Formats: sequence, structure tokens, C-alpha cells
Amino acid sequence: MDELRNTYIERIAKAADEAALEDVRLQALGKKGEISLKMRELGRMDPEERKTAGPALNALKDEINSAIAARKVALEDSALDERLKTEWLDVTLPARERRQGTIHPVSQVTEEVTAIFADMGFAVAEGPRIESDWYNFDALNIPGHHPARAEMDTFYMHREEGDARPPFVLRTHTSPVQIRSMEAQGAPIRIICPGGVYRADYDQTHTPMFHQVEGLAIDRDISMANLKWVLEEFFSAYFGTSVKTRFRASHFPFTEPSAEVDIQCSWQDGTVKVGEGDDWLEVLGSGMVHPHVLRSGGIDPDEWQGFAFGMGIDRIAMLKYGIPDLRAFFDSDLRWLRHYGFSALDVPTIRGGLSR
Repeated sequence: MDELRNTYIERIAKAADEAALEDVRLQALGKKGEISLKMRELGRMDPEERKTAGPALNALKDEINSAIAARKVALEDSALDERLKTEWLDVTLPARERRQGTIHPVSQVTEEVTAIFADMGFAVAEGPRIESDWYNFDALNIPGHHPARAEMDTFYMHREEGDARPPFVLRTHTSPVQIRSMEAQGAPIRIICPGGVYRADYDQTHTPMFHQVEGLAIDRDISMANLKWVLEEFFSAYFGTSVKTRFRASHFPFTEPSAEVDIQCSWQDGTVKVGEGDDWLEVLGSGMVHPHVLRSGGIDPDEWQGFAFGMGIDRIAMLKYGIPDLRAFFDSDLRWLRHYGFSALDVPTIRGGLSR
């Protein structure tokens, strides 16, 4: 055993690389290695010889393994030293410029709107983008003959012949989320419902997909005066200046009475400035929630009342940030995104600005 030990310790010390070291390991400890063969001979020895040879062989095996491990570390360190002589990096050089993405204006404005309404006590509610026609139309008091239910205005999901299920549509507004929230939560309730909606329309100010935020507040003594206050507070915070509103009587199936809301503005050199001047710009529809809508949501209209409103997130983004064409929001043009996009560190505040 002393002869085996000296032979392999010498071979290990002389191994010039890891491949040579592995060859030595196999010669000593592989299945047919010398030490492994000696271990197999233990079974043919008598008990007295085995008591002496067994511990000696195990000690030899451990010593060879330790020598191989130590030599492997030494070879790795040596290889690293050789690499460092030829490979180097000047850590004082400036780092390579990395392209940075930007936050889309729709995402940014959604966060701004959410922050402002959250400050007024509104929670955020979400719902599916594919809705049954009951949630999208019937529950909202939109009759079967209403133009909005025509296929030229609404995207209907395909049905196989003989499919008796009720029609499903790509939601045309986020009002179905209000019905679902009333069913789940009941009254009182105060929510906003931001999200993507779909209508068959396409021009400079309309796209087949766009984004809306709708608001709903229901309690025992809510009135149009509360609605006007909420909207003026929102627009003043969003635009960062005092904004007056003007209500004009209108008609929406899901509210009664209904009103279109204008904000004070002025036009200078083809651009609009909000909060000043003698002109008005229509921005949203609103009104007191229709009793039929309250019943659809499981709320007694004789005990509760409330207001609702809805506006386009894309449009108020165009107004605030001077974006001229709604279609560009969905073009995925990197030049446009770099110009109108926001840094990830531009955190919305409830006063219409951005903080870093």
C-alpha cells in the first residue's frame, strides 16, 4: 500500500492539466483502478487480515481523493492566472449605453386618474372584456332596437350554427363592471372602472379599441351637485389648474337625468388650453343612475340613488399632453413612444403633476 500511495501521489503532483488528473483518478479509483481492485480482494481475506487491510485501504482511498481535489484546485487557479495575464478589462471605462423603454401615455394617465380618484375615496373595479349582451346592454337599459346593438357598431363573438347560448360581445364600455360590482358589493359603493373597450369606428379621434374610465357612486342622498364637485375636483387635479365645468342636458339610456359635461378652455394657434378662456370642450357623459340599472345590479332604487360618468382615457391624455391623433396610440411606433412616453420614475401625483 505504501508503494501504491507513493506512486499515485507522485502522478497526481505531475498532472499538467485536468484531463491528465482525471486519467490518474481513473487508474487509481475507477472501476478497474488499482485501489478499487484491492478493495474487491477484501472479500477473499480471512477476518483477521480484513481488520488490518480494510481500514488501510479506506485511508489510502481518502488520501488519494484529497490529493486529487487539492491538485484540481491548484490547476484551476493556475489556469485563471494564465487567463488574467492575457485578458483584462478597464473598469474605469464608461458602461455601454443601454436602451430604455418608456411608459405608454395610456398607462401613465390611467395611473394619474386612479391616484386622483383614490384620493376622493374611489376604489378600482375591473371586469372581463368579453361580456354577455345582458351585462353590456340589457342591464344598462339599452333596448334591443338601439343603434349601439347593431353589428356595424359592436363586435359580436362568432357563434356556431345551432349554438343557443346568449350573444357575447367585446364590451363597448366599462359600464358592465358597474353592474358586476353592484351585484358583488351592493350599496353604498364608490368605484371607478378603467379598461379597454371596443367599437367599430376608426378616424382621427376614434379607434376600434380605446380606453375608458367610468365612475359610480351610490348612497342614500347623492345628487347632481356631488357629481359636479367630483368632476371639477378631478379635472382641476388632473390638469393642475382650476377647471370649471358646464352641464348640458342630454340622453343616455343608463342615466336619468343625463348630462354631457364641458370643461372651460381657450383655443390658441390650433391648440387647446384648459382652465382659461371663454370656450367649452365636451369631455364626458354623466347623470344620475337609472332605476332600471340599479335593479339590474340588485339595488333597491327606492332606497338608494347615485351618479355615474364615463370618459375616454386616450382623449384626456391627448388633451393634457398635446397628442394630435388617437390612432398613433396603437401604432407601436418606437419614435412616437420615445417622444410621448414617460420614464418609469415619473410617478403620478394627485395634483396633476409628476414627481421623481
